[in-house]
Amino acid sequence: MRLSLLVLTTAGWLAGIHAASAGVTAKLDEPYTNEGETQTFTANADGSYAKLDSMTLRVNNEAGVERVAQQYVWFNRSMADVQVLEAYTVSADGKRHDVQPEQIRDVQEVRSFNAPMFQDIQEKVIVFPAVEPGARVHLTYRKTQRQPIVPGEFSDFTPPDLAPTRNLRLIYDLPADKPLYADARGFSAVTPVTRDGRTRYEFRYDKAHFDRLERGSIAYVSYGDRLMVSTFPSYAAFAASYRASAADPDTHDTAITELALQLTAHDHTPRDKAKTLYDWVRRNIRYVAIYVGRGSVVPHSASAILANRYGDCKDHVALYGALLDAVGVRNEPALISSGTIYTLPSVPGYGVINHAITWLPDLQMYADSTASNAEFGFLPSSDMNRPTVLTGDGVLAHTPATAPMSRSTDLAIRIEPDGSASFTYRLQAAGPSAEQARARLRTQTPAQREESIQAELRNANLRGTATLTTSDLSAADGPLTLTMKGTLESLVATGMTASIPALTSLSGGVATDTRYWLGERKRTQPFVCHNLAVHERARIELPANFNVLDMPEAQRTQDRFIDFASQYAFDPHSNVITMTRDGTTHFDSDVCTPEDFARMRPAMEAIGRDVRAEVIVRSTLVESSNVASQAP
Repeated sequence: MRLSLLVLTTAGWLAGIHAASAGVTAKLDEPYTNEGETQTFTANADGSYAKLDSMTLRVNNEAGVERVAQQYVWFNRSMADVQVLEAYTVSADGKRHDVQPEQIRDVQEVRSFNAPMFQDIQEKVIVFPAVEPGARVHLTYRKTQRQPIVPGEFSDFTPPDLAPTRNLRLIYDLPADKPLYADARGFSAVTPVTRDGRTRYEFRYDKAHFDRLERGSIAYVSYGDRLMVSTFPSYAAFAASYRASAADPDTHDTAITELALQLTAHDHTPRDKAKTLYDWVRRNIRYVAIYVGRGSVVPHSASAILANRYGDCKDHVALYGALLDAVGVRNEPALISSGTIYTLPSVPGYGVINHAITWLPDLQMYADSTASNAEFGFLPSSDMNRPTVLTGDGVLAHTPATAPMSRSTDLAIRIEPDGSASFTYRLQAAGPSAEQARARLRTQTPAQREESIQAELRNANLRGTATLTTSDLSAADGPLTLTMKGTLESLVATGMTASIPALTSLSGGVATDTRYWLGERKRTQPFVCHNLAVHERARIELPANFNVLDMPEAQRTQDRFIDFASQYAFDPHSNVITMTRDGTTHFDSDVCTPEDFARMRPAMEAIGRDVRAEVIVRSTLVESSNVASQAP
């Protein structure tokens, strides 16, 4: 699904490559310290370049040993090579330990396994000896990019490694007639110097401390420090470059046209045709990352993708686009940053942009066929609320900020006199989560299905057995309904005063969401928040030997972002407890701010107290009850 994370600079791929001068005092609670590093890029007019990287890392504690002892340099062997110039460890006692030739290996890059077309992707692994707390690791290497990723252009993206960093210098030496544009956040720019037909640009970075990444926070580079440099003057120029490289002479291949017409023979509207073709591509074309030569940024031909039945995100866009073209539905590639990076720098280039999806202008919607579990009309959460580069006109647009999801549950529990119980649980989900769950269920083995059932019970602190039935899993869209029926062991202890948890749902409901919201007491970073409407109902039928002593109180809370209400009732004639929880969120987007969290926290804490509520009961032992019933 990723377009070109593979063209990230070494600053993103080497585990902890920031380095520093010996005079810097390291914080021993951080795994390692970057005591000094200089990366020098010497770029040519055609976009090829040489990179010289020299770094020093100090290992502060045992956690740092794992982070530092092995360094990885990624390269595409058909386009680049890497030469290690110097590599050694200075142990804590001051002795030098050189890396031997057999401790430097080229290995197949992990994501390339099991796909023969991946053989261009390599990692040079440098294994350092005598690495211990207090040791320093030194590495100098040269990477020569013989063939440019984009002919005539150069770009580089440097995110911080989130480790203490001292004296990081990034130097870019380019032909003087090839200006370098930069978006430097947290990096200090040195005045460029032009001499002998070349211009030297330099950026410096120092940071002693990075805050802990909070639970659910978006990627640090979305809001924190980062450096993006590029020779592309604008996103329009960047889009034009992609458009040119993606041109496919096989777009009107006969096999593609015949398939598109066959699949859409009974469709009458452009939307129906787009949906049919989308569902076919997402279910029949496997996502497989292919990076051979310039494959990290150039799609394969649509006919080859159709024949292979696999491809990466660009390939999916290419084939889906060719099928749409065959039935007259307008489309174009849209380039985005997937994952948890929600912003684009002002300067375009690969690194932050790492994914391609399809824009359907006549339908005013996006589609991502690499997301085999995404229903047509929805995007996976990793694509939501992102700036996009529409390659047709080269303009910036935006994916939907949020998507509606709803969840309705009904839980019925019948408690037996001995405290065990039988239950029926029904769930109906609508929105993006429905097809996600349906796709997961479609591919589960019986053993995996059983484990999912047990996980549902464990997450609710329950023990028991159950069977699961679902609505039609072959459906490509619409709500999903599933029903669990089973028994629970020792739900409540008998013969004493005890509590019954006020459950209205198993995992994924109000209680699960509340645990996420309250996972941080305070937030200082933007975080992911999804809109959800929930309705949960529970009915607990008690046996005659149970008496209810106390019931939870109804709750009602409302603010700018949240509406929530709960109700509890007990009917002493039928010995039945009923409980409901209803909640709706009203977020403007899938990313909330720390200020949003501060405003919603009182409501979340009130909901947190409510979902921890318990029904207090007292019961007699089964044996005592039986004896009493048999007395003369």
